[in-house]
Amino acid sequence: MFTGIIEEVGTVRSRVGGELVIECSEINEDTQLGDSIAINGVDLTVRSMDDHSMTFDVMPETFRRSNLGDSQAGDRVNLERSVRPMDRLSGHIVRGVVETTCELVSMTPEADALIVRYRPDPDYLQYVLMKGPVCLDGASLTVMAKDEDTFSVSLVQYTQEHTNLTSRKPGDSINLETDIIARYIEQLLDARSAGSTGSTS
Repeated sequence: MFTGIIEEVGTVRSRVGGELVIECSEINEDTQLGDSIAINGVDLTVRSMDDHSMTFDVMPETFRRSNLGDSQAGDRVNLERSVRPMDRLSGHIVRGVVETTCELVSMTPEADALIVRYRPDPDYLQYVLMKGPVCLDGASLTVMAKDEDTFSVSLVQYTQEHTNLTSRKPGDSINLETDIIARYIEQLLDARSAGSTGSTS
């Protein structure tokens, strides 16, 4: 589990087949082989590491559902170590399971903030709730606006400076993980509805 609070912005060193090598240094501290690291919000397991990089194995399904399949040497990626029981949950509950990607539509300055608008597939937009949490490339953010086919978030200066989100451009694919609580509620209501429909008197 993760919080969506980015600890370091690393760099893709190489992607060959299912092997992904990330240059990093800050998150290497206290990290062990087999630990979970979120890369652009994707939960991956450390296969090998040294003081300046980590190597991960990525499944084809993960490449299909995330923007890691488009990653190239030199790309900047958001990194976060898995949360520990004693850590503060400063962001929100993030599984590290990227459901899909969404398209970056626009970036609009607003004082010191930056309003960023994204277009997801309609099947996933229903789980993006006004004032609710959303995880974009692994960063925990709050939905500030939503219309029929897009939603927007506001990036404060700290987020602008400590994630890769401002290095993106319109048309780029951004990893999306929606609110797990909204999904749980939907499943419970669907199960209750199905039970009511199937009951007899």
